[in-house]
Order: sequence, then structure tokens, then C-alpha cells
Amino acid sequence: MKRRRTTLISLTALLGAALVGLPAPGAVAEEVEQVKNGTFDTTTAPWWTTSNVTAELSGGQLCADVPGGTANRWDAAVGQNDITLVKGESYKFSFSANGSPEGHVLRAIVGLSAAPYDTYFEVSPQLSVSGNTYSYTFTSPVDTAQGQVGFQLGGSADPFRYCMDDVSLLGGVPPEVYEPDTGPRVRVNQVAYLPAGPKNATLVTGATAPLPWQLKNAGGAVVARGSTVPRGTDASSGQNVHSVDFGAYKKKGSGFTLVADGETSRPFDIGTSAYERLRLDAAKYYYTQRSGIAIRDDLRPGYGRAAGHVNVAPNQGDKDVPCQPGVCDYTLDVTGGWYDAGDHGKYVVNGGISTWEVLSTYEREKLARTGQAERLGDGTLAIPESGNKVPDILDEARWELEFLLKMQVPAGQPLAGMAHHKIHDEQWTGLPLMPSDDPQKRELHPPSTAATLNLAATAAQAARLYKPYDKAFAAKTLAVARTAWAAALAHPDRYASESDGIGGGTYADNNVTDEFYWAAAELYLTTGEKAFQDHVLASPVHTADIYTPVGYDWARTAAAARLDLATVPNRLPGRDKVRQSVVKGADRYLATLKAHPYGMPYAPEGNVYDWGSNHQILHNAIVIATAYDITGGSKYRDGAVQSMDYVFGRNALNMSYVTGYGEVNAHNQHARWYAHQLDPSQPNPPQGTLAGGPNSSIQDPFAQSKLQGCVGQFCFIDDIQSWSTNEHTINWNSALTRMASFVADQD
Repeated sequence: MKRRRTTLISLTALLGAALVGLPAPGAVAEEVEQVKNGTFDTTTAPWWTTSNVTAELSGGQLCADVPGGTANRWDAAVGQNDITLVKGESYKFSFSANGSPEGHVLRAIVGLSAAPYDTYFEVSPQLSVSGNTYSYTFTSPVDTAQGQVGFQLGGSADPFRYCMDDVSLLGGVPPEVYEPDTGPRVRVNQVAYLPAGPKNATLVTGATAPLPWQLKNAGGAVVARGSTVPRGTDASSGQNVHSVDFGAYKKKGSGFTLVADGETSRPFDIGTSAYERLRLDAAKYYYTQRSGIAIRDDLRPGYGRAAGHVNVAPNQGDKDVPCQPGVCDYTLDVTGGWYDAGDHGKYVVNGGISTWEVLSTYEREKLARTGQAERLGDGTLAIPESGNKVPDILDEARWELEFLLKMQVPAGQPLAGMAHHKIHDEQWTGLPLMPSDDPQKRELHPPSTAATLNLAATAAQAARLYKPYDKAFAAKTLAVARTAWAAALAHPDRYASESDGIGGGTYADNNVTDEFYWAAAELYLTTGEKAFQDHVLASPVHTADIYTPVGYDWARTAAAARLDLATVPNRLPGRDKVRQSVVKGADRYLATLKAHPYGMPYAPEGNVYDWGSNHQILHNAIVIATAYDITGGSKYRDGAVQSMDYVFGRNALNMSYVTGYGEVNAHNQHARWYAHQLDPSQPNPPQGTLAGGPNSSIQDPFAQSKLQGCVGQFCFIDDIQSWSTNEHTINWNSALTRMASFVADQD
């Protein structure tokens, strides 16, 4: 099943599925220089420039005056063609470069000089800020004599002087071995353990016999002790590990450390306040993802910015967006909504599952035995709507819902009632780029059955949740849901194209049986009507085993229906079996967690970690948490809570995947306007932002240059260039929002 593809390249789609598993290089070849005249001693030949750039020799360097006001990186460039690349061979790409004034971002690529202009390696250093000398190693995925080394310099509002020297592409070098700094060998949840909850850690060690451990408080005093449990080799990391269980210690405090085998863990707390803070931070993330509104710095200090895509230059805007050529002859106002991820695209499919999960976070708080709906009530999220007597989380979700409603094909048009699959830029943009500075043409993409059913499901769910606060809006969403449902029945097999990945992710899905089930379930739960009940009961998904190792996501939505049918009050015939199926799925995930040396409910087949593995781990934990809501069984509560340990640092890389949480945490997520790594004037992602996590397929060139041959948990790098392992997205943060809220409730 195709996953989303968010890339940096702008001329064509980057690296297809053929690059998912690169061949290992054979015998190391003799080192051969592929670049001609990289030292610029007497001439600039055979280097070329775009027509707006004139290159000259200056002090033994190639220097060029780059014009300001260009829209895209490739609008001003220097390069060399006719570079030979050999498939499977490793190359060292190095150069020195500087800019005056400093701070401009360079995009350096090795790719194809002819159509389709594929890029095989790229980096975007910030000149004279990130250093002037650069060196990288990557493996070529192709054989070609039409390779290119390029330095793309456009996209700056102001002109600048660019100089470079010692450009080299050396073939036949040994592949670079990337060694992540994993810190102490005692791996803990670096944020907090609940006082009355499970407390487990993992020790990486060569020892095969049990070892003593000590729990120390902030003053260094030993407050608990015991022995480790050897677990052998962990397949997900390739490490020999032991488990540590210190759950018997229940006193609150901060600054605890765990000591074993001569190693001292990173510090952590025992308490509940961190989860209450995360409950809000994870949900606050969505405000800074908003499109079509200025983000107020007084509400999010350091994150204030101008409104994006509101038809103010240089934006072409979202107020009157045309379709792709040949798709439709109308325009739509599709302002608002959340930007999907690190790019400027907005997608109905991913927006649907994200909105459902944010709304379900609140719905669970209203219904569950430990729910505390007031914790997400009016005034809790510091958003512009705070103080309007509507729960803030509903106000935030409504920002996306209003956009989803706008994506419906108008009455009187072909395919009326269906939903356009997505809207985004005509071409990919580079990093960094504020939403208000995006100059690209925006386009509506063809309607799809999957998008239409996402709209039907979330609009139906919204109708029951907003009714107490805005009856007119609730009636509107229900009417939209009914229209979308009828349109999907009339057009059940209109699928998004897997090749429609230029300028935005594809979100292609050619099996919508689960989306039909989900939409019918939400319509039934809201209306109680027999027609929707019959669709639910007749769906092959209704009795299918849907709790797979990799967890539910935008392409696998059956669990959204099953979880709601099990927990939202209804009179569905056989509902007890629905509830039993959730508990059975939770039992399976609990068994996985108990067997896993790192204590997580995720063990994908073949140890192949999927794109966004962190949110899939959380989704499996949500199934376990829902079993607790159904049964009240403490083993489910403890299993769900323990699942958070992995995300917060009990993992092979010994890092928290949530920005701002834990001593060492992911904070360089792939993003165009949280791009501090490239532009110091921009912030890192907000506190409470979840990184995608290990991805065995390492589709992006940067990860490929660092992580070839990685095992499971090690297929991750906290770098802004690694869009396949380290992006942030609205659906990943929705999983964090829901799980953080559940854990916070267990105080």
C-alpha cells in the first residue's frame, strides 16, 4: 500500500518505490573523481549557470551574484552535467561554499540532468551559519551517464553573493558508517512514570546473567533496588538487552535515575503533571498548523506568523482555487484548515482521520470511566476562540472541519457531493518557506471515494458533538455527511492516482471497504437509522480481524468505526461482540508488549518499521486503552500507559520522539516553518510535536546516506532533511493527543 510522499524536489516526483531497498554495493571500486574542474584554478568551464546568474573566478573560487525575488530554489543555479553514476556504488560528495550576506540556504543535489530530473541525493545547508565545508556520503540507486551536480540558489527575496570551491564527487569510496549517539545504556521513559503505574526500563548489555540495579532519587540516595531480567537479542534493534521492573516504587518526585551495569540513565520524574501538560501541548500543536489565519504571537510566543494562502502576494491563495487541468471548470474557496505536515498541502483523507481522532479524544473524555472533559474545555488551549463557551478542542477541530466541508463538489457539477481528494501547490517547494511566502499555484485534485467517505464520517461525528453548542452547524454537517454518503454509493470506485505525487503526497488508497464501514458507523451512531445500521452489519469489515501489527492509520480506518461502535452508546445488534473484538485485539497487543524487550505493542512482520511507526505504536496503545474503558481491567490500563515509555525514550536510540519532552528529544522535524535547523530565525516545532519515527524504507536521500542497512528502531535520524523518518503530521499528533489525554486521566 502506498504511503504519502513528501519531498524537497521541485521538478518532478522524487525516488519511487524502486529506491525503497537499495542494493548493497559490491566490491569497493577504485576511487575516481567524477567532477571536472572542481577547484576553479583557471576557468569556470564546464560549469553552467541559469541565465540570471553570471559566474566568475574570484580568489580561486567560482563566485556568482544571485538575484533576489526568485520564487524557487531552481530559478537560480550553478551546475555540471555529464556526471557518471554507477548503481550501488558509494560516493563522497564534498564542497566548500559561502554566502554574503550570510544565512542564505543552498540546495546542493546530485541527480539526473534530463527528464524526469530525479534527485538521488540532496542537502540544504545554511551558508556561513552551518559552516563553510560540507561532506556527505551516499549510494547511487541508478546507472547513468547523465548525472548532474547542482547548486540551487533561488528562492531568496534579497540578492546575495555566492562562492564555492573544492567541489568533488568521489566514486568508489567506502560507505559512511553512521553511528548515532545513544547515550547511557540504561533506557528509560525520560519524561515521567505514573506513581501507581508500571515502571519499566531496558538495559543494553553484553551480560547474559541478571545484574543488580538501583533507583536513585535526585539527591543520589538509593530508594529501590533489584535484579535485571535477561531478554536475549532484541530483533527490533539487534541488541542484547535486559529488562528492569521498578514498579513497586510509587513515591512522587523528580530527577530520578536508574543505575545498572555501571551506567546511569537519563533523569525522569515519577508523577502526573507532565501528562497533563502534554494533553494540552499535543492539542495546541494544531493552532500553529492553521491555514488562512495569522498566528498570534501572544498565544504562541515565538510562533507568530502572517496568514498563509489568503490571496495576498506572493501567495496565489486558496480563495478561488482551480482544479488541475481537465478535472473541473470551477474554482472553490478552500481557505482554512490545517496544513497537513511539513508542507503546505491540505488533504481530505489525512484531515479526516486526524479530525476524527481529535474529536474522539473529546468524545472519550465525555463517556469513559476516567474521562475528564473539562480538562479540554473552554479556555484550555489558548486559541482565538477561547472564551466562547465551547470546548476549545471542538473549536480547534472545527477549523479543519470547515475546510473539509468546502472540499465537497458543489450541487449542479459533475460528481456533485463527492469530495476533492486534496489541494496543494503545483510543484514541490523547498525548505524553509513560510506559508505566507509560498508563491506556487494551488490546485484542486480529482474527487475520490476515499475522501468523500472521510468527509461523510467526520461530518456525521461532528453532528452529534457540536449539537449542544451550535445546532445549525450540527445540522449542516449532518446534511453534508448524508450528501457525501449518497455520492460515494453512486461512485464507489474513484481512486486517487498513485502517480499524483508532484507538489504534495498522494494518499492513494484503492480499497475503500473500510472507509464505507467507517462512514456508515458514524452515520448510524449519530442518527440511529436502520439504513446505516444495515450497511454496518453487512460490511465484510464488521466481523473481520482488523487489529494488525502495524496499527490503524489514514489508509486503514476500520478501527475508527469499531472503536466508536464499541464505546459510543448505541443499539447495534450484536454490539457485545463488537466490544469483545476490541478486547481481543487489545489482548493481542498486550501479548506483543509483554514479549517485546522494549515493552511496546508493536512488532511488525519481518521487523520492517512502517512510515510513521510512532503513531502506529500509539494507535495500538489506544486499542488497549479502549479495552480498559470497556472492561475496567487494570492490565489494559497498565499496558496502555507503558506504551508511552517507548515514545519518551525507552527505545534503542535513547531519545524522546516528542519535542520538548525528555532530556534528549526530537526537535528537527521536517518542516518548512519550524525550520530552525536551516534558519535560526525560525523556531523548532512546538512542544508536544511527535516525530514520525523509525521507517525501515528510508525513502529520503538524507536518511539513505546515513542509515543504509539499519535495523528496525535504528532507521531514524533527527534531521530536517529526513522527511521519511522525521516529519511531523496532523494525524501523528492526533494519536499523541488521544493517548496523552488518556494517560493524564489516570492520575
